[in-house]
Amino acid sequence: MTAPVGIDALLERVRSGYDRIGPRAAHDAAGAGDALLVDTRYAALRDRDGLVPGALVIERNELEWRLDPQGSHRVPEAAGHDLRIVVLCNEGYASTLAVDSLHRLGLHRATDVIGGFQAWRNEGLPVLAP
Repeated sequence: MTAPVGIDALLERVRSGYDRIGPRAAHDAAGAGDALLVDTRYAALRDRDGLVPGALVIERNELEWRLDPQGSHRVPEAAGHDLRIVVLCNEGYASTLAVDSLHRLGLHRATDVIGGFQAWRNEGLPVLAP
């Protein structure tokens, strides 16, 4: 049995395996059609803070089922394993764990937004009012 790992160490280990991007880079990649921006925040946060224009909303508990290109419950956008997916959560923590899970499904280009939605909003990037 391996020794338990705390969440901070787990986040650090997972993040060391890929390049995270900032809110502006996520906005630009999605706007250019180079990435699928996926908002995993739960409904209460979206209702409180607003929506990111153009982001595909998939709550965290459905993410793998909707983005697995081989899955029977996938969204149409889940066209292949080379898809660049940028995950956006509220503050950039849950998205790290989501990216780890997507990598395990073979979605090797998945990444997340440093600071999540809160950083997105603080950068003055577009948000549709709730």
